[in-house]
Amino acid sequence: MKLIKGAGVLLHPTSLPGNYGIGDLGQEAYKFVDFLNNSGQKYWQVLPFNPPGFGESPYQAFSAFAGNPLLISPDKLIQDGLLEIKDIESIPQYSESIVEFEKARVYKDELLRTAFKKFEADKCNTYLNFEKDNILWLENYSLFMALKNYFGGSSWNQWDKLVAKRDEAALNRYRALLQDEIQYQKFLQFKFFSQWLELKEYTNLKGIKIIGDIPIFVALDSSDVWANPHLFCLDEAQNPLNVAGVPPDYFSKTGQLWGNPHYDWARMEQDGYKWWRQRFITIFSLVDFVRLDHFRGFEAYWEIPFGEETAINGKWVKGPGESFFSALEKNFGEMPIIAEDLGIITSEVEQLKNKFGFPGMKILQFILEDTTQELVLPLNFEYNSVVYTGTHDNDTILGWFKKHSLEKNIVQKMLADNLGIYPNMNADEACWRFIDLALQSNSVIAIIPLQDILCLDSSARMNYPGTLGNNWNWRFKKGVLTKEIETRLEQLVQAYNR
Repeated sequence: MKLIKGAGVLLHPTSLPGNYGIGDLGQEAYKFVDFLNNSGQKYWQVLPFNPPGFGESPYQAFSAFAGNPLLISPDKLIQDGLLEIKDIESIPQYSESIVEFEKARVYKDELLRTAFKKFEADKCNTYLNFEKDNILWLENYSLFMALKNYFGGSSWNQWDKLVAKRDEAALNRYRALLQDEIQYQKFLQFKFFSQWLELKEYTNLKGIKIIGDIPIFVALDSSDVWANPHLFCLDEAQNPLNVAGVPPDYFSKTGQLWGNPHYDWARMEQDGYKWWRQRFITIFSLVDFVRLDHFRGFEAYWEIPFGEETAINGKWVKGPGESFFSALEKNFGEMPIIAEDLGIITSEVEQLKNKFGFPGMKILQFILEDTTQELVLPLNFEYNSVVYTGTHDNDTILGWFKKHSLEKNIVQKMLADNLGIYPNMNADEACWRFIDLALQSNSVIAIIPLQDILCLDSSARMNYPGTLGNNWNWRFKKGVLTKEIETRLEQLVQAYNR
């Protein structure tokens, strides 16, 4: 895969400013693209678009295919004639710096249902084409969400047994009963995809490519598992036999217990990984490149017995490896994938990544504080890689720097001796020094989280891995993306030929 040398920004659309309690695909998204263009950026990286389930995590979604309806812009629905100005006259007061998920969900659902009442699906050819093109997942997802609402939000394996087991007669009864709700769910997906593709077209016309994200695992409580239980390792009660996670690591002494069911990879291989092929078809229609989450899990994954309270008592199990990527390559050719090769990386993982030519990831925070091996400075990174100051799972670079500035440790000494970054350095100066390091690195792409460009501390962190609550909710305020920041970024891009 040929990557164009350049720089970009990591920002999920939920973090955009706006009037409706959560960022969306309206005017502020287009302004952000203009900011990227004006500052010489070539890439915009986002997190998974999927509708978040438990804990609002986009990595624990109700579908691996569907888009998050909360990202639909009410203002664009007004432009479409599906809402009127009077429909949005009584907007609740929302925090400017925090996504208020539930409050926004209640308000936006009311607006979206109002828009749906005016929508005439049978007269809209683009909708009919969308429905036809996405039939492999859209029907199941829309029925799943209608049933979830009907059964009070409970997990599908707690529904009526016949429905949970997908008895066809029972499903037909509910299809008739919930017909309007099913159509509403399809409408939401049509509007999400339409608005996103309009934004993508605008972004691409500005010379900016979008890097999307595919989580390796799907949530148990998802339309994917409900509709395809044969593709997952479940018991008779439709609970996972084993669940996903990682052993003790940088983020947690007891490992991370994600709780996702594992795939039945042998069954998936029988039809050439058809479910995965459809998943990639969908994401490749929405983005230009894909960050493949937890890449090492395709070589070997951590399997934890269902019911364990931590991830400690697990074991490594061989994944589909070369067979999986060869099947995909046969269908797609050379794939625009960036491998998230973080964590416990073995020589086998490296070989798998290199065999298919996937660029890996370099995280400055991890590299600069790894005292177990000789420091590899950014100028010596391999070219076929993507460097980050940090990811959505890391502290902000300022928060990380402040932590090490308070301790007289080997990391603090290394920063001073090798990089000229001193404990008493001004916060903004330190942030921009790390950004400078990333952009001058040998990696073909340098991606900086917007929090680091804005020099924000740990309060702006996106996620604390292994924890629930107060995650995924950071937003930036209107007006903070100044001309001064644009100019400073553009100068760095020019200086390092990005």
